Amino acid sequence: MEDLYVIKIGGNIIDDEIALFSFLKKFAAIPARKILVHGGGKMATRLAEKMGIPQQLVDGRRLTDEETLKILTMVYAGYINKNIVARLQSLQCNAMGICGADGNSILAHKRVSTNVDYGFAGDIDYVHAEWLGALLHQGLTIVMAPITHDGANQLLNTNADTIAQEIAKAMSNSFDVRLIYSFEKAGVLLDVDDEKSVIASINPLYFEELKESKKIFAGMIPKLDNAFAAIDHGVKKVIIGKAEDLGNLLTGKAGTTISHE
Repeated sequence: MEDLYVIKIGGNIIDDEIALFSFLKKFAAIPARKILVHGGGKMATRLAEKMGIPQQLVDGRRLTDEETLKILTMVYAGYINKNIVARLQSLQCNAMGICGADGNSILAHKRVSTNVDYGFAGDIDYVHAEWLGALLHQGLTIVMAPITHDGANQLLNTNADTIAQEIAKAMSNSFDVRLIYSFEKAGVLLDVDDEKSVIASINPLYFEELKESKKIFAGMIPKLDNAFAAIDHGVKKVIIGKAEDLGNLLTGKAGTTISHE
């Protein structure tokens, strides 16, 4: 099977024009099929503040009311998505920017929670792998915004890390998939303030030890949960590391590698 790289880029990189362009140059040069899943950065929050729309977070997750959803859709699936596509085109990487509603690519449902009403936040039910594969085989690079839909005229705000994981899992039936979470840290750190404390590899047993001893930053745990879920469903390799070091992440020479071994 052909190689496919599913790469998620974090919001902090999107907020830094120089870092983003540097990353996209390396991404465009990958000589394989590729899908880029992007977050939203701080632009949506800044726009909401200017418009007087209060923003609430619970355990790091945004509560998405109707007005916030409009802003997220405009910013994520609009400006940020198309800005990335335009930059990739300038690098001779023929890209198509989409969200989950396009081509029915990602179906989701409104999150159900007994404790918190997350509003129009979506949890994924289905990824249209055949359609995404058809785009890839036409030589297109896919740029996916973190907006999905429920098939009944409702857009939903969906976590970009989860989108990357679900796409990687769905595509693993047709491709040898490598999933890379690229963000501002060098990898999973034993000490969040020490970039040199990167854990080179984590297996399920070690992950449980790290959680029990609270040696890893709590915000990293959902990323690792997503990583192990991907490995459990056929993804060949998951690597977490610094976006600026993408070249070495691709070869496993940097970052943290997630595996069963």
